[in-house]
Amino acid sequence: MTDEVSFLLNGAPVRVSDQPATRTLLDWLREDRGLTGTKEGCNEGDCGACTVIVTDADGSKAVNGCIQFLPHLHGKAVRTVEGISGPGGEMHPVQAAMVDHHGSQCGFCTPGFIASMAAAHTNGDTAFDDVLAGNLCRCTGYAPIIRAAEAAAAHPVPDWMQTDRDAVAALQTARMPIAPQTADTLAAWYADNPDATLIAGATDVGLWVTKALRDLAPMAFLNQCADLQGIEDTPGGLRLGAMVTFTDLLPVMAERHPSFAELLRRFASVQVRNAATIGGNIANGSPIGDSPPALIALDAQLHLRKGDARRTIPLEAFFLDYGKQDRAPGEFVEAITIPDQPDRLRCYKLSKRFDQDISAICGCLSVTVEGGTVTAARLAYGGMAGIPKRATHVEAALVGQPWTEASVRAAMAAYSQDFTPLSDMRASAAYRLETAANMLLRYFHEDQGVAANVLEVNP
Repeated sequence: MTDEVSFLLNGAPVRVSDQPATRTLLDWLREDRGLTGTKEGCNEGDCGACTVIVTDADGSKAVNGCIQFLPHLHGKAVRTVEGISGPGGEMHPVQAAMVDHHGSQCGFCTPGFIASMAAAHTNGDTAFDDVLAGNLCRCTGYAPIIRAAEAAAAHPVPDWMQTDRDAVAALQTARMPIAPQTADTLAAWYADNPDATLIAGATDVGLWVTKALRDLAPMAFLNQCADLQGIEDTPGGLRLGAMVTFTDLLPVMAERHPSFAELLRRFASVQVRNAATIGGNIANGSPIGDSPPALIALDAQLHLRKGDARRTIPLEAFFLDYGKQDRAPGEFVEAITIPDQPDRLRCYKLSKRFDQDISAICGCLSVTVEGGTVTAARLAYGGMAGIPKRATHVEAALVGQPWTEASVRAAMAAYSQDFTPLSDMRASAAYRLETAANMLLRYFHEDQGVAANVLEVNP
């Protein structure tokens, strides 16, 4: 059971106690508060029907209420679709624009769209294709919804939508034992409770509850550990705390490695990026997690901690076998360091759906060329094995060779030595091998200035 969780709900303070720590915000809103505007669609953070706005000291963000547990909200402010309209029933500009532009038919998805649009409106975000990539509509179509978002952008943010940030700053909340405030406190607690579940953004762990119906106790929520949320330039490179969200990481990567930033934009919706963390994406060890191939290609180092003991290993060494990582009981991911380097990284994601879909293959490649000769290569793939894995035979076939199409095509034959992929619902083994090799060929052509991105080629 939770300790008392305190937050603001549609502008009013609420205190919740004696609830399971894994009770989702969505279930609590609908079943305990009668706020049924927020809908359950997929119950895994994919459709966006459950979207709400959460505000803390860093501002307002859209998140998926179906995989946000109540302790995540401690000390924050929540607005559902019922609280997006004004206290006197005044419509928010995005609500009025949805009416004017006929942006709703059956209406099931509409509250989630309204929440996503209102969060973007509050933040002045007009990248509407990105803003709404995590909201699915099966009957209206996106054109009138996009027109509504564009029309609403010209209107000022309503007064009632600007009060939550100040109110959160004044909110007095007691600390929860299940939410350590520092990495030191977490390390001591986890050393004593090595079988516990650590919960970061819950964009993956949340499904263990909503889909697998697992009991995660004992558990600790890490979102209050401010010292795990930093991004720091160090002599060893860029150090990312484990609790850095993909929303915070994306603009940093856009400056250093733009192709990685584009991968981050595609593989998760705004709602998911606002909650998901770099440490969680690594620690869960998925063979199809999209950040590890990019980080491995960048020679990232992983910082692990158990009690007061710390160790650093290459990220690629963390993944041992399917479902098995080099992490001892009571040991957790504390940070990741990306060495400073020239940007030679390109990330290629193949999936059935362009936005917010699981990769059939994710390839992240970095090839260093000096004087026309390949001097180093790091080619990392997800979806090709039981773990994120480098194509070491292909790398060896490239290094020392001239950087020419002939050398690249010759090296492509080595992919079958590196990978024996599976056939599944996303792709066949043969397709995976062929397209993984073609990613290297695409990398070469792009490096030569050839337009190889189908999204950028004009007829």
